[in-house]
Amino acid sequence: MFLHGSNIKVFSCNSNEPVARQICHILEIPLGKSKVQTFNDGEIGVSLYESVRGSDCFIVQSTCDPVNDNLMELLIMIDAMKRASAGRITAVIPYFGYARQDRKAKARDPISAKLVADLITTAGADRVLSMDLHAAQIQGFFNIPVDHLLGAQLLAGYFKEKIGDALDDFVVVSPDLGSVTRARNFAARVNCPLAIIDKRRPKAGVSEVVNIIGNVKGKNVILVDDMIDTAGTLCNAADAVVALGGALDVYAGATHAVLSGPAIERLQKSRLKELIFLDTIQLPKEKRIDIIKILPVAPMFAEAIERIYTDKPVSPMFV
Repeated sequence: MFLHGSNIKVFSCNSNEPVARQICHILEIPLGKSKVQTFNDGEIGVSLYESVRGSDCFIVQSTCDPVNDNLMELLIMIDAMKRASAGRITAVIPYFGYARQDRKAKARDPISAKLVADLITTAGADRVLSMDLHAAQIQGFFNIPVDHLLGAQLLAGYFKEKIGDALDDFVVVSPDLGSVTRARNFAARVNCPLAIIDKRRPKAGVSEVVNIIGNVKGKNVILVDDMIDTAGTLCNAADAVVALGGALDVYAGATHAVLSGPAIERLQKSRLKELIFLDTIQLPKEKRIDIIKILPVAPMFAEAIERIYTDKPVSPMFV
């Protein structure tokens, strides 16, 4: 597939090895030989079982739960490759943890996303490839190039097939005001109108729907967000568009399936007919309930990796 030698190597830590293997299958290269282990005292060790000297190395690792262990695995593998004289090191992070701590929400708060960016850079990464950062400004936290892929393209392709010619029967809904730009762009991709849910947060982790801006009555609704964590916002939005707005079926799409705490229990009791995720985070079997469908991100990441390796622009992928 590559015209200028076989000097590309893709490695994986422990959080997202299936995606790394799919990427290698698409690129027609073997997965790099390595081992990431945890010692009895909790320390993490990395061993590389092949030379990376002068190679263009890509490390696939989502920094999801357990966030700190997965982050340390990534940092230590980057350091191992730097010390083994890798030519270039790209951290491929399908899900970037700590992304929600991107600003000071109150006095004396840390900006943890910036700290993590500094750690990755200091460890020795030459560039970062990620998908749907929770806040776009995180790209500016790095002093190295960051390629930011958009999961909306994959989700939109799925929903376009579901909508078919029934464009008048569907409406895209933003679950809160903070997701309006994302939902607007998604609505443009699937050629559907947009509605917005106006909500208030009386306290952390609790949201209350105040109003629905737009018409959802008698429509099938598609709720769009970048991630689903505890699923409180999503389930409240699904209830609101049906109970307050008079919507029919409710679908949802999100890039990252964080699904922590009471998320699965809430989703099982929700009005959602179908929930589409990308596999940036590997879901354990106990969380793969009937309404959840998973789409692969490996084809998009494989194309981006090929473009980076062959020094072609990544920007055409954003169209």
